[in-house]
Amino acid sequence: MNLIFLGAPGAGKGTQAEFVREKLAIPAVSTGNMLREAVKNKTAAGLAAKEYMDRGDLVPDEIVVGILKDRIAESDAANGFILDGFPRNVRQAETLEEMGVNVDLAIEIHVSDERICARMSGRRVCEKCGASYHTVYKPPKTEGKCDACGGDAVIRDDDKPETVLSRLKTYHEKTAPLKDFYSKRGKLKIVEGQEAVDDTKRLTFEAIGC
Repeated sequence: MNLIFLGAPGAGKGTQAEFVREKLAIPAVSTGNMLREAVKNKTAAGLAAKEYMDRGDLVPDEIVVGILKDRIAESDAANGFILDGFPRNVRQAETLEEMGVNVDLAIEIHVSDERICARMSGRRVCEKCGASYHTVYKPPKTEGKCDACGGDAVIRDDDKPETVLSRLKTYHEKTAPLKDFYSKRGKLKIVEGQEAVDDTKRLTFEAIGC
């Protein structure tokens, strides 16, 4: 089953994608994590992407598509995958179709801008492995440390208030039209994000039918 998770930055789509990954035993492919890894390793794609990410802008399609093509060609994605963070605009969705990738469902995790701004202020990300945490909703066992690898869990530059507002503006202008794109294909399901992660999880599973 090939799934796409949509939603504004901080809506919780990465967390829900992880739950579905465990349930269906298919990989959750986060282009955001892949891009941040490329930046950390100072690859050509990472260096090209960094200036856009620091501003909260979308990374150009050609950079993202190149990284994504390599990832979904790996053996663990042979029976399906979850895309978190791609596509982010209609042109990228069209590129997926041109690549011959069939999308079974696009799931939007919907959360208001006001709630997102509050959420993002508490988000933490591991500098080493990219695992996500939240000081309220998903705190690490040891404050400031990743449960998985022991790395430092820090505030990303693109989670700072001024960047969050820029990212939300970009989302509404460029990414939200994807709802119409997948709705016209009969593949859109909308999940209202709840305060309790488990409540959102239940609604997400119901939308997918798993």
